[in-house]
Amino acid sequence: MNSENEFRDGLDELASSYHRILELLGEDPEREGLQKTPLRVAKAMQVLTRGYFQDPHKVLTDALFAEQYNQMVIVKDIDFFSLCEHHMLPFYGKAHVAYIPNGYITGLSKIARVVDIFSHRLQVQERLTEQIKDCIQQTLKPMGVMVVIEARHMCMQMRGVEKQNAITTTSAFSGAFNQAKTREEFMNLLRGESRRL
Repeated sequence: MNSENEFRDGLDELASSYHRILELLGEDPEREGLQKTPLRVAKAMQVLTRGYFQDPHKVLTDALFAEQYNQMVIVKDIDFFSLCEHHMLPFYGKAHVAYIPNGYITGLSKIARVVDIFSHRLQVQERLTEQIKDCIQQTLKPMGVMVVIEARHMCMQMRGVEKQNAITTTSAFSGAFNQAKTREEFMNLLRGESRRL
């Protein structure tokens, strides 16, 4: 979605709306520094919301392999960026995802792609956490899934309470992770220091 012809329909209309927004903010959209801003913002918004037009279930099934491995698989420290649906300001952080296979595994990068797809939509952190968990549970049908997300919200840092260091943590789990012992194992592995490879 980086080249000119990969942007979605409605780009010009979106740019026109941003032109009007600049006027309503008291700016002159025709001054040199702002002349291309409406189109730039329109393109950026299409990139930041591309997840609406991608199928996370297909991403997982495109790299599905039969494998008799039934221990925890963890992909942690997945960087993500999203836009909060209340103020359309960014929130960003790390997602940590674990699942226990039940006959099938998926490519490790596909877990990160699922996070990417759901985060590239207007979101709240709570729903994002649930959507990632539900997608993996429904598609891979593992013995369980657990997702933990830690994020900073610009709507809390730039406006409102203006708390610069607040971090929000959410979790969602299913199946085997309903057992406290399994969740504790995941959290211990999450907190453990990663070896430098």
